[in-house]
Amino acid sequence: MELLELMKHRRSIRKYQDRQISKADLETIIEAGTYAPNAGGGQRSMIVGIHNAALAGKIGRMNVARFDRSKLSGSYVSQEQPSIIDDPSMKSGFYGAPTVCIVFAQKNFLYSIPDAFCCAENMVLMATELGISSCIVARGEETFDSEMGTALLREWNIPENYIARCFVLLGYVSGEYPGEKPRKAGHSKIVEG
Repeated sequence: MELLELMKHRRSIRKYQDRQISKADLETIIEAGTYAPNAGGGQRSMIVGIHNAALAGKIGRMNVARFDRSKLSGSYVSQEQPSIIDDPSMKSGFYGAPTVCIVFAQKNFLYSIPDAFCCAENMVLMATELGISSCIVARGEETFDSEMGTALLREWNIPENYIARCFVLLGYVSGEYPGEKPRKAGHSKIVEG
């Protein structure tokens, strides 16, 4: 698939089969993340791949535990692939994805958030090429802001000056793959002169 077609095909998936992706595919997806654009070529982002459905589920529950609904600007994401924004009864911010990659970046670096999300974008595009469904999830900062979260970071040897910025969920879609949503008019323009 050509790159633009791949981009048009990729969807945020929030319903996953109970089927794990291969370790080889996970390694390829992580490698794609390491080649993402980053400020000044600093390669500061760190990726931790959780290739364990039970641990991914535990972290997904930590992710939603401190979700502040008062900060939402909208209240609807998708009927086909509902989010915790659509359904407050959901107990995991990872929607049952069997594999999750955590993208960490330096806490006080001005461009750590854009760097992390560029990394995540490369990863979801690689996943799509491999036939693996994905979703980028935010709320990284508060996910590990607990005793349990701190213990996991220590166990994984994450430097103290690093913080989780986002997550890349990986797995296989449960049900039909969603269709394309029409693009909103007036959200792009070209200015000449």
